[in-house]
Amino acid sequence: MGGASLGGMTAMHEQGGLPIPDITHIDQPYWYSEGGDMDADEFGLQRALMLEAEIERLGEENVAAFIAEPVQGAGGVVIPPSTYWPEIQRICDAHDILLIVDEVICGFGRTGNWFGSDTFNISPDIMTIAKGMSSGYMPIGGSLVAEPLAKVISEAGEFSHGYTYSGHPVACAVALENLRLLDEENIIETVKNDTGPYLQEKWHALADHPLVGEARIVGMMAALELSPDKKARAPFAAEKGTVGLRCRSTSIDNGLIMRHVGDVMIISPPLVISKAEIDILVERAARTLDQTLAGLKNDGLMVAGKGD
Repeated sequence: MGGASLGGMTAMHEQGGLPIPDITHIDQPYWYSEGGDMDADEFGLQRALMLEAEIERLGEENVAAFIAEPVQGAGGVVIPPSTYWPEIQRICDAHDILLIVDEVICGFGRTGNWFGSDTFNISPDIMTIAKGMSSGYMPIGGSLVAEPLAKVISEAGEFSHGYTYSGHPVACAVALENLRLLDEENIIETVKNDTGPYLQEKWHALADHPLVGEARIVGMMAALELSPDKKARAPFAAEKGTVGLRCRSTSIDNGLIMRHVGDVMIISPPLVISKAEIDILVERAARTLDQTLAGLKNDGLMVAGKGD
């Protein structure tokens, strides 16, 4: 209930009783979908300043923390404009608000650094971690707490919280071995300096496709915004997700797993992917786009609708 309330997925909230009291949200830094005529930097700054306005509305003495992902993963690989995180950091520091960064997706190499906080120069007080800690081979998660906050907790006595399988030795052993391999085999450095930039170049080239409104990428996570009118960044007239689902099915038929979030196609390839495998990935993505476009034209679905 806490996690679903902190997140912005309205479909979860509509299941009943959510969000729980005393949790409030600000708008996301999603320039492509919500930026209108503003340039990305101006939009990023505006969305960050919504945090300050909300703190002032509530009273900073009533605000415990602000929580967000460095890059929204399940939201469609939403990469904030470069102005967003520096302003968020300034606001939290100025108002003495704890900054909690959700690194469940971005952590352990996904953005080309050990943490998304490194990529975006964020100084969190708490980081939530999971997935990449074991490369998904065993279920494990945790929270990293900055020393000043940890000191306060320890001075208050025992932090009485845990799950039945907290600290399970098998999961911890797998995670330690995974972290050793990431470090000793320079996997994250390879993503940052070699395969990541290679994928970025290839992925950005897909923006030239007539079905793609934007191709965005950071490290080994990327998205394609599908649009019937790329200059206007227009959505489809068809129900949201109709085109994305068709593209997803075509992609799987072509041997490439692309997830659709509405009409956004997203990928999260393994950190150990080679350049040759990247070539295969991008070729299959391009083929999928061609086939999806042909099908949309044939069925009269390349029609622009109104934005949200």
